[in-house]
Amino acid sequence: MPDPLTEAQAARRDYARRDLDSARAADLAQLPADGLILLVERLRTRLDDTLNLVDEVTNSPPS
Repeated sequence: MPDPLTEAQAARRDYARRDLDSARAADLAQLPADGLILLVERLRTRLDDTLNLVDEVTNSPPS
């Protein structure tokens, strides 16, 4: 079955997956405070973009 996403949308999804995989693989206990802050900010940005992507695909108005 073909991917219902455009290439740009699929790339956004894949970036989010890679960031999540990277965060899961990180040893959070070994990260300094500034590293944790950067990780949280990156994940927040990806979550926001992913929610926007869901809105695009489902034709829902953004909240």
